[in-house]
Amino acid sequence: MPSPDWSAPTAAGPLHARVVLPGSKSLTNRYLVLSALAGDVSRLRAPLRSRDTLLMAGALRTLGVGVEDVDDGDWLVTPGRLVGGGVVDCGLAGNVMRFVPPLAGLADGPVRFDGDEGARVRPMAPVLEALRGLGVEVDDDGRGGLPFTVRGRGSVRGGTVTIDASASSQFVSGLLLSAARFDEGVTVRHDGKAVPSLPHIEMTVETLRDAGVVVDDADVHTWRVEPSEVNALDVQVEPDLSNAAQFLAAALVTGGTVHVPGWPQYTTQGGDFVREVLDMMGAEVVLDRSGLTVTGGDGILGVDVDLHDSSELTPVVAALCALADSPSVIRGVAHIRGHETDRLAALRAELSGVGADVQETDDGLRITPKPLRGNYFRTYHDHRMVMAAAVLGLATPGVVVEDVGTVAKTMPEFTSLWDRMLHERVAAGA
Repeated sequence: MPSPDWSAPTAAGPLHARVVLPGSKSLTNRYLVLSALAGDVSRLRAPLRSRDTLLMAGALRTLGVGVEDVDDGDWLVTPGRLVGGGVVDCGLAGNVMRFVPPLAGLADGPVRFDGDEGARVRPMAPVLEALRGLGVEVDDDGRGGLPFTVRGRGSVRGGTVTIDASASSQFVSGLLLSAARFDEGVTVRHDGKAVPSLPHIEMTVETLRDAGVVVDDADVHTWRVEPSEVNALDVQVEPDLSNAAQFLAAALVTGGTVHVPGWPQYTTQGGDFVREVLDMMGAEVVLDRSGLTVTGGDGILGVDVDLHDSSELTPVVAALCALADSPSVIRGVAHIRGHETDRLAALRAELSGVGADVQETDDGLRITPKPLRGNYFRTYHDHRMVMAAAVLGLATPGVVVEDVGTVAKTMPEFTSLWDRMLHERVAAGA
């Protein structure tokens, strides 16, 4: 059922806020998959609890893995024999539909995968064909997408596969995460246009190495995982840097200051690129031991920016571009047409609806700011569209956001955090 609409609040003045972020979805889900394959119990500290990560935990439980809530929100993951016979609900989670099928190949029976209606149009063919090439039987009636059944036989031969990962880096990550438990490991070669969001593959490689898995990524567009044991993990999950974008953008929109504690000095999260984007758009950006602080100035500068490796930032950056004082171009994000929705079409429609001049290009958007007006902002079951609308609402009275609850995909507490940020502005000015 759709959730209620939400009137995006308008800022009455500069913000002065401190925003504590929940954990990274991308890291939480990678750690969950590796923990399911480990030789002992793993502990994930401060994992993200959102629809996507709860779906991943549920998928592992379906396969016979123990995922237990402990203490103040940590997860204990107890591996065991992977069992078939169940149904995995993928929701709209790309991580679940692309990371879990290789794991299901190691189960002792068939595992069926399905998800939300919108998930059935998301591309899956490269992963399914790769699994067949590695010795896994997959039934999808030729759809190349959900629903499908992985017929696990308790082991996977493994070997070498060549795929076109130009639609999603998750195709590569999904194959690599389970590869250490394949008889021959896996060598994945990419053949096609540039792989988007390469930092997410770097994240996968780093988490594998954290678990003691040997990975060779020395050759461009080739990744080799050796067969080996997987060590148990005891890890603190980093804050989700992509989910910081809208809060940091609020500093730029209002000419205020937003501080995010715990921002890592080094990270493989693609969302870290938001620091460079905000600097380009006129913000003062300072990273020190206390975290990241962004301070806005007298306006927002238009940009010409390539978000190919950080495409999840596109909706929030597009909202900033609509509020800028000069035209902008966002490049390198053609692949987000296959995300939770066709994000380029959705952004064109909704930004145009509030008054911006938006043209869709082959690989992005061209945005010319115009006077904005309040309007109904459709979200298309896409959490990032909610976040973009919230940024617009700071400076545009009357933005009403459809189905705000869809933001629970990655950030269930979004609206309360947003309201708290605005409240801190009032307290700071007192």
